[in-house]
Amino acid sequence: MVNKKYKFWFCTGSQELYGEECLAHVAEHSRIIVEELNQSNRLPFEIVWKPTLITNELIRRTLNEANMDEACAGVITWMHTFSPAKSWILGLQEYRKPLLHFHTQFNQEIPYESIDMEFMNENQSAHGGREYGHVVSRMGIERKVIMGHWSDPKIQKRIADWMRTAVGIMESSHIRVARVADNMRNVAVTEGDKVEAQIKFGWEVDAYPVNEIAGYVESVTPAEQKALVEEYYSTYDILLEGRDEQEFRRHVAVQAAIEIGFERFLKEKNYHAIVTHFGDLGSLGQLPGLAIQRLMEKGYGFGAEGDWKTAAMVRLMKLMSSGTENPKGTSFMEDYTYNLAAGKEGILQAHMLEVCPSIADGSIGIKVCPLTMGEREDPARLVFIAKTGPAVAVSLIDLGSRFRLIINEVECKKTEKPMPKLPVATAFWTPKPDLATGAESWILAGGAHHTAFSYDLTAEQLMDWADAMGIEAVCIHDGTTIRGLKNELRWNAAVYR
Repeated sequence: MVNKKYKFWFCTGSQELYGEECLAHVAEHSRIIVEELNQSNRLPFEIVWKPTLITNELIRRTLNEANMDEACAGVITWMHTFSPAKSWILGLQEYRKPLLHFHTQFNQEIPYESIDMEFMNENQSAHGGREYGHVVSRMGIERKVIMGHWSDPKIQKRIADWMRTAVGIMESSHIRVARVADNMRNVAVTEGDKVEAQIKFGWEVDAYPVNEIAGYVESVTPAEQKALVEEYYSTYDILLEGRDEQEFRRHVAVQAAIEIGFERFLKEKNYHAIVTHFGDLGSLGQLPGLAIQRLMEKGYGFGAEGDWKTAAMVRLMKLMSSGTENPKGTSFMEDYTYNLAAGKEGILQAHMLEVCPSIADGSIGIKVCPLTMGEREDPARLVFIAKTGPAVAVSLIDLGSRFRLIINEVECKKTEKPMPKLPVATAFWTPKPDLATGAESWILAGGAHHTAFSYDLTAEQLMDWADAMGIEAVCIHDGTTIRGLKNELRWNAAVYR
């Protein structure tokens, strides 16, 4: 579901002015850089070296070949010498994938004792990068610029982050969301223009009557159901809490059938995210809980009460974070209640049932508990406490005339005390820069109560994705002030109209 076999092309710019010997050095240097980057074990995808680009024709052909290669998720450009940027115009006009301008040079230090004009002519990244950057800016092409030496681990980390964003840009056009029933009645923020979302992001959002997917659940055989229940019992802690074991197992089996049936439906019809609504469950015996949690863990996106925007963002963020070293997880989430005690401020995050176990810290249990919403039997769900550490909470909203992506950097913490009577998975975090400023900023920006949440992505990666999609992005972070945010929203209203 999430492991994509993409590659990135490395294209070096130069010209014939300095002769064949210089061009041989350019090619040798770019090969070394590509080899070293690939061997660094810091990049999630392979870089493919391409011959030095020195003419309009070669640049145009190479960039169009990148367009046509389905395995290519983006192009990294480096101006080793002075590359006359007018040579790049036609190729860049026709190029359609993510672009990184890597502003580096082969040598890390100035060779003070030996530097001469031959060295200066050959090593002109400081010169050539500005020429190239000027024309890309004049053409209004969205790209990422990373400056620094290619051997620096911090620079390699930035390249790795951009690669994941580039994959998110590429994969956005493949995301298909199945809406089971409609949005929760009278709720505003989960609504949105699905046509505009397909134009902007490439997302396909389709509706299905609940009993069509329920038919897949009903077709699950008892043997399939039993086998998955046994997997549950061997994987998770079974928290009976006084319930009869046979009755408990029967409730769990309902979720097993929902997981199998829903996944069969999604695979057969090629969907990558799903939304449900507790007010329209048709013939389903329970509100999908454990089943949805497991599907999210496999890489599917999810949004509750018909929230297709969040479902697509969860899927997108799972794709972007795939391959992260020591991943901590990505999930659907919802703001529930505050802790306003001085020095202990934060927001308790949860949902009725559907929080992805990829974010769990420690043991994961199964509980069967009543749920007033949905008017069905007590649903089984996975319960756990989320990890601690920095993360991002993201809300994509439709303002009527445009989309806005709101990103809040947060710090996840342990709650002060356990919550033994709360039968759901939870997280607790303090938004940056502090609870009051973060919450006020979120509300002023129009953020939703549902979020796509991840420990494994940064605000910069999501801002880059929004820039590539051509939509407004607002980041709430350590330096945010209410006055500054209000001004940013006013300026954005003038730009994104």
